[in-house]
Amino acid sequence: MERAADTKAAPVDQDVLIVGAGISGIGMAVHLQQFSPDRSFALVERRSNLGGTWDLFRYPGIRSDSDMHTLGFVFEPWKHEKTIADGPAILEYLNRIVDERHIRERIRFDRKVVGADWDSAAARWTVTLEDNAGGTSTTTARWLYLGAGYYDYDEPFDASFTGREDFKGQIIHPQFWPESLDYTNKKVVVIGSGATAVTIVPSMADKAAHVTMLQRTPTWYFIRPAKDAFANFLRKVLPEKLAYKITRFKNVKLQDIGFRRAREKPEKVKDFLSGKIKAALGDRYDERAFTPPYNPWDQRLCLVPDADFFNAMKADKASVVTDHIERFDASGIQLKSGQHLDADIIVTATGLKLAVAGKIPVRVDGALVDWSEHFYYKACMFSNIPNFSAVFGYLNASWTLRADIVAEYVCRVLNHMQATGTTVATPALADPATLTEENIFDFSSGYIQRSLHIMPKNADKLPWRLNQNYIQDRIDMKTGAIDDGVLAFANARAVASAPAELEAAE
Repeated sequence: MERAADTKAAPVDQDVLIVGAGISGIGMAVHLQQFSPDRSFALVERRSNLGGTWDLFRYPGIRSDSDMHTLGFVFEPWKHEKTIADGPAILEYLNRIVDERHIRERIRFDRKVVGADWDSAAARWTVTLEDNAGGTSTTTARWLYLGAGYYDYDEPFDASFTGREDFKGQIIHPQFWPESLDYTNKKVVVIGSGATAVTIVPSMADKAAHVTMLQRTPTWYFIRPAKDAFANFLRKVLPEKLAYKITRFKNVKLQDIGFRRAREKPEKVKDFLSGKIKAALGDRYDERAFTPPYNPWDQRLCLVPDADFFNAMKADKASVVTDHIERFDASGIQLKSGQHLDADIIVTATGLKLAVAGKIPVRVDGALVDWSEHFYYKACMFSNIPNFSAVFGYLNASWTLRADIVAEYVCRVLNHMQATGTTVATPALADPATLTEENIFDFSSGYIQRSLHIMPKNADKLPWRLNQNYIQDRIDMKTGAIDDGVLAFANARAVASAPAELEAAE
């Protein structure tokens, strides 16, 4: 797959190069095997293991924040009893898929992509790779598929707390959890109230002296069983694949209904969620701590399986404090209210830092691509960028739902190109001014709001948007015309002689 940096490939090393061996990359590899079996492909992964997010994050209790019947792939049933799965179970699922389908031998581990260059005259990408020793090599492909996720693997969001250098204990970010951390009988403060914090708190509470979740703003929580009784019943009476398909359909519909109801009747959803928390906490319920200033699904709902977070509070192993941080000091955190939180360990679960295209410098005919100047096309390609696709999952549903339909759609495009004898597919947008721009990231989550300036653009109508409606997207991506008058098909010769709209866009 790789060659020395000063040599050229003829014509390409593989038809499709997949960047990332996490959920998105593995899903694309299997879809290629199923729908475009005559296309050669390879995966490059910067880490030593597959799994992406599930290999990187090692904090206590790491688990899915979606049910595995929708976070699992459409082609591979989830067979475990728990539908809210822990990290090791998810890794086992991914590793089994890779090994059973002989994909592992196509993965090049410890290879970081440091550049991707499209050459219109040759109709191919040249991708520059760097290994752990700093050596570089290149590989070429007709199509570049980015499954690199949506956040910065190297640098989490830094909340820049005043006085952190004065703290005498340990400060840990969940993205870089030390393997040897011993928190037995330690006082722990977890800063944050999102999915990561609400997972860590009950998990650390078993051994820690006490765990305090310090939040600036409350979050909406949704309590559900870790086991799906309906799914497990179906698995006993129906074939595995059929039971999985039915449960997946049920969960997709329930997710969609829940999201729509939150948007249409937010007060009723607030009452429902609050009622469940009151029932879980009883006389420990504090309205101020569990009543956010925003509506449900203005930010992603946080899942609490089996009410474990609230059970830790009832057992006096955990508590919630709603306040603002004045500063860190030697023994903990001084709050603006005057209260002081003593701590041996502070966990800064303050969020992720988003990254577009895995921070890879992408060039088209030598011109560096500024993603904020390009519009999404069909939720996975970009205006005037040829033979390129990427996965950015749903904000209001499971990541894999998007990964599945994007992979199948790209296979449809590849098959159309083969059938028509073309080698280049470009979402052509001659005049961006003809589109009405719209911010479809209408979530108030900090990690979204902090990153809007680097995100690709969205229009108010399809196909130029990253839609947030899986049911509509699935129909459109699966059955919509590939040659829709927007996606332009050509060959290297034609592209080389008339790239006017591409040059104008750059």
